[in-house]
Amino acid sequence: MDIAGLTAAFGGFFWVIAAFVIALSVIVAVHEYGHYIVGRWCGIHAEVFSLGFGPVVWSRHDKRGTKWQLAALPLGGFVKFLGDADAASGKDGAQMEQMDAAARRRTMHGAPLWARAATVAAGPIFNFIMSIIVFGLLILSTGIPKEPFTIDSVLPLPEVASGLQPGDQVTAVNGEPVASFEEFILASREIPDDQLTEYTIERDGATTVVEGPHPYPPIAAGIHPISAAMDAGLIKNDVITKIDGMPIVAFSQMQEIVRNSDGRALLLEVWRDGKLMDFTLRPRQSDQPTEDGFENMWLIGMYGAPFITPINETPGPWTVVTYGVERTVGVVTNSLSGLYHLVRGAISTCNLSGPITIAKTSGATASQGLVEFISFIAILSTAVGLMNLFPIPVLDGGHLVFHAYEAVFRRPPPDGALRVLMGTGLVLLLSLMVFALGNDVFCRWLSII
Repeated sequence: MDIAGLTAAFGGFFWVIAAFVIALSVIVAVHEYGHYIVGRWCGIHAEVFSLGFGPVVWSRHDKRGTKWQLAALPLGGFVKFLGDADAASGKDGAQMEQMDAAARRRTMHGAPLWARAATVAAGPIFNFIMSIIVFGLLILSTGIPKEPFTIDSVLPLPEVASGLQPGDQVTAVNGEPVASFEEFILASREIPDDQLTEYTIERDGATTVVEGPHPYPPIAAGIHPISAAMDAGLIKNDVITKIDGMPIVAFSQMQEIVRNSDGRALLLEVWRDGKLMDFTLRPRQSDQPTEDGFENMWLIGMYGAPFITPINETPGPWTVVTYGVERTVGVVTNSLSGLYHLVRGAISTCNLSGPITIAKTSGATASQGLVEFISFIAILSTAVGLMNLFPIPVLDGGHLVFHAYEAVFRRPPPDGALRVLMGTGLVLLLSLMVFALGNDVFCRWLSII
């Protein structure tokens, strides 16, 4: 028996579970707190605020009479308001009948329509707000490239010597003028894959031209979780020097080989910390968003970046907020586009991930560093907020549909109809979860074995 292997396997398993629980707990806490605090502002009393389900392991009552608790199963949470029969906000008719008008006003079912709608919508909205704040704080911590484009660091590469140094101001690439890092990125896309690159720089007040490698060498700026590259053992800053014996000098060159591989195994020679290592991996098919929709591609799950990084400066408040909003809107847009193409049959239903994939992704991003993990939580928070807005009974979006019905017809839906719809919604949601779980098993893990 391989004790060391078993220890590593169990350690990896518990790491994945811990990362998943942390990510889910943060997102659920923010979501449910949105319901709680907006409900409180609207005069609706919360009886229970719970993180998790099942047996209660810790609880306390605050001065307003709300019970705050942690439950044994950390797979969600809920806020039970006064007048609710259960965690799904079903109406407790017997309790409501015994209340006077003032008490009913403090319940979810007796409050004005605007108060109920605001309380329901607050959960997803708080998820979006959290994502905006997190994305904004991330760019605030890393900064944005300073203009003019000045080099902060130069990553080491094998064989090809670079005449660039930290502090150099890059003014042109192969004769193409660049004034900013963004312009440098655009110019880099036009550089051929098979030659050294000329960099015009300002150094110590003098203009000079130096040679260096391709601006986008085949270096791993990051490894995507749940990918062939991660499973093969590739890590950040690995440099791909050869694929099947063919020398590689540019990231785009590697992309072309991978996308034309038809899924055959590739032998990669990798330069890491001054040593050459061999890895064998098999690209996997994935539906990727494009300007025209989605395209199925062979990928290994590696991000590219220039080998020189710019000096950054602290962005202003407007830039921080704008970036946070754009990243959040981008997640929503891509998610809706993916769902639309999935329903149309334009992309595989295997793109719908379940809890196993999400848990493994949580562990993988946590292992890559705190910034990557926090960014993943922000993305997942947006996805949770969006999912809860779907018009399915038992979800927030379903409740908002009921409120819209009440606003139009001046009366709430009949209690009997609500019970049927809530039951139907629960069955639909459970079916979707089982389907996604099936995808985790049959689309991903069995295809990897």
